[in-house]
Amino acid sequence: MREIGRERIERLFKMAEEIFHEYPELADRYVELARKISMKARIRIPKKWRRRFCHKCYAFLVAGVNCHVRIKPRRSPHIVVTCHRCGNKMRYLIKRRVRKDE
Repeated sequence: MREIGRERIERLFKMAEEIFHEYPELADRYVELARKISMKARIRIPKKWRRRFCHKCYAFLVAGVNCHVRIKPRRSPHIVVTCHRCGNKMRYLIKRRVRKDE
């Protein structure tokens, strides 16, 4: 059941990505269905897709269209994604590379 759930979640997000520019409401519906499948089957949504929807209003996000992305260097460097529909701000940390002294 979990493997089928993973396949369906992947397929729904790909369909949302393809159809977003024509029917954004349908893309949002695909995100909603993918979330329901993940909760029912107790599967985590993969990181690459988890960052593509708003965690407050569940809108499928496309940078520059219905959200904006900013890189903030202060404190620990992070990326801020702001949803235009609800105004929610999601922050994702950027891992720093450790340089080896030569």
